[in-house]
Formats: sequence, structure tokens, C-alpha cells
Amino acid sequence: FKNPDTNVIKDKKLYIFDMDGTIYLGGRPFDFAKRFIKNLRASGRRVLFFTNNASHTSPFYLRKLERLGFEPGEDEIMTSGDVTLEFLKRHRAGKSVYLVGTDELVEEYAAKGIKLVNGEADPREADIVITSFDTSLTYEKLNIACRLIRGGAEYLSTHPDFNCPTEDGFIPDSGAIAALVTASTGKTPTYFGKPYKETVEMIGEATGFARDEMCIFGDRLYTDIAVGKKHGVTAVLVLSGETTPEDVDAATPADQPDMVYDSLDNVDHLMFG
Repeated sequence: FKNPDTNVIKDKKLYIFDMDGTIYLGGRPFDFAKRFIKNLRASGRRVLFFTNNASHTSPFYLRKLERLGFEPGEDEIMTSGDVTLEFLKRHRAGKSVYLVGTDELVEEYAAKGIKLVNGEADPREADIVITSFDTSLTYEKLNIACRLIRGGAEYLSTHPDFNCPTEDGFIPDSGAIAALVTASTGKTPTYFGKPYKETVEMIGEATGFARDEMCIFGDRLYTDIAVGKKHGVTAVLVLSGETTPEDVDAATPADQPDMVYDSLDNVDHLMFG
């Protein structure tokens, strides 16, 4: 792949990193990613970790990134769950929600004031259904979600990723769960996270940087790269996760990344020698 002048990346002020497949795989960190991020901070550049994986919350990722040696700050982490939560608070205040998600996500939404009808409460009445990456998914949860959506509840999803990469291969993610609900109800959710505009807007509000000052690194064409291409952020694909060179070749010019590298190791050497 031909890459434009690396100065395009060097001139940025905010460096946004996808997590799974970009800076680590499952529980295995990429040492070159740690080195690159350390070099960015030392040079005065700002770093933000953004994951679509809403099965965990920002405090979980803070602990995970600390454990893996990335030395994150609390203001350096954001998830698609955060973006969806912000949308609910700003645009759906007071609405009741049936949330198909992990206990961790449910507890965070409840703690942040979202009116949930999960658990012991009668879920027959809910204004909104949200499905996410739920590793504790049950048939009962799916059945309730579908019944509510058929009954007229608004349908939202935290993120569209079909698979989550792990050390042992891919596991079904939020988009796969949403596809099942859509197949049953005929209703497609409004998605959040990457590649949707709410994500870029929230990053801009949280950091104060304009889109042309941002650069995003990721391993997925349809989320990480698409969020940049659709919303004016320089998008750099790394081939250390889900996407293959063949996938890049098959993509339309509008969907192709601005740059492609084998991994963040190449970018670190180009920027810092």
C-alpha cells in the first residue's frame, strides 16, 4: 500500500486509538503500541482510547490499560456505551429503558440516572430498548427486547461491530446480537459508537480539538476507518486485528483508509525513528 507523507500524521494534536486489535489482542498488549503512545505523550500530543466494546465500562478499561502498561489517564478513555448514555441524558431524559447488556453496563446506566426496567421490574413497559455486546445474553432477554420493539419501543444499539477479536479468534459482538433482533422484529436500531457522528461530536466536546486536528488508528474498516472517513478525521488502518489487505483492496475508494500500516510499530518508527 502507498502511504502519503507521514507529516500528515505528525501534524495532528489528538491521537485516537481503537483498543481490541489495535493496541492489544484480548489480554495481550502490543509492546510497540505502548512505546508509540509513550512517545506521543512525551512529545506533547494528546491520546484518547476509544472502544466500541460496551460490555465493560470506562473504569474497567482504565484498570485494564493500567494492567497492560499503557499508563492511561481517566480523561483518556471513552466507550460507545458512554456515547449512548450521553445521548439518553441529552435527548431522551426520563424515558424508561430495557437494556440488553452486561451487569456492569446495566449498573453504570442505573448509577448515572437512567430509568431501567431490567431485572425484577416488569419489562413490559419500556420507551426504549438498547442492545449491546452482552456476554451474559439469554433467550429471555432477546424475547423481551423483541416483544417491546414489536410493541413500539424505540430501538437503539451501542455499536455495530459484528465480531470482537480475542486471542482465540472472534466472538459474536453487538452487531450480531442486533442482527438477530432485526431478523425477528424487522426493526433496525439507531447505532452509536464508531462510525456515527455522535462519537466524533462527543470526542470534540470532551477534548476541545477540531476534527482536522484528530487522527484515528484502528483495525476495522466499517467502524474505525469509517468514522474518520465520514466525519473529517484522518483514518489510519493497522492490519494487526480484523481487517486483511484483501478487505482493503475490495473496499470502495470512499471507504478506504487514508493510510495503511502493518501495525503501530511502523507508525512509531516513521514518526520517532
